[in-house]
Amino acid sequence: MEKILWKLRQFFNGAYEMAVLDMAAGKRWRVKPLSSNLPYLKGENTRNNHILIQPLEQALYLVADDITPELLQKHHKLPNSTWKPGRMVVETSPENFQVWIHAHRPIPLEEKRYWLKKMKSDPGADPCNRWGRCPGFRNRKNKYRNSKGFYPLARLIWADWKHTAHIPPPAFIKTPYKPEHFSHLPLEGGVCHLPVFPRSHYDRGDESATDFAFSMALFRRGLNQNEVRRQILEQRTIWKNHSNPKQKDAYLNRTISKAKMLVKTS
Repeated sequence: MEKILWKLRQFFNGAYEMAVLDMAAGKRWRVKPLSSNLPYLKGENTRNNHILIQPLEQALYLVADDITPELLQKHHKLPNSTWKPGRMVVETSPENFQVWIHAHRPIPLEEKRYWLKKMKSDPGADPCNRWGRCPGFRNRKNKYRNSKGFYPLARLIWADWKHTAHIPPPAFIKTPYKPEHFSHLPLEGGVCHLPVFPRSHYDRGDESATDFAFSMALFRRGLNQNEVRRQILEQRTIWKNHSNPKQKDAYLNRTISKAKMLVKTS
């Protein structure tokens, strides 16, 4: 693990931080990436919490999430199967990868969204204040738990800290890429036409986990609580565990509040 920390320092030019994510409580707290904190981080990981990393100079890095071996070969390797410059590759679960890219210049947020879409990154993993999974710790998502009760270890596959990736501005696009802008719901009367983001893009194999991921993504794109609630109600079709109106209302309040808190504090 000491060697992994050293490689992370090299790749992020010594400027990065770690965090513990408690999905159940909807909380995330930062931890200094020091060797002395490893026992604490390992302990939190065994308590079903996730260990994350993030560069301090976020504009110089972007991370592609949920990358398959085929996408890895297509977008992150050269024809001779060697890695393209400025990559750090983490296998977060068997044959599923996160790829950090160290750019040669600061990349605006809207441009990050453009390139990540081109690379077929997980559409639910918005680059705004994005964290990645720290190699050397277990991926504690329930869907990856095997029949023996074990969780996969996130493995550091490759790290190139000697080079940066040349990412050209997307000047060939006919119209400049712009992020979506949203209006708040009217106080009374009228109709508010909100842009629709497919909830299915945030599918986590569990209705509650999907709602939570969907809510976080919507908050990061500027929607308010009423708008997030409306999007969930319009797009979720299965409510067998929350069929009672009071139960559904309490569930939505709890889920949306946790998601908002996590986005606000991250």
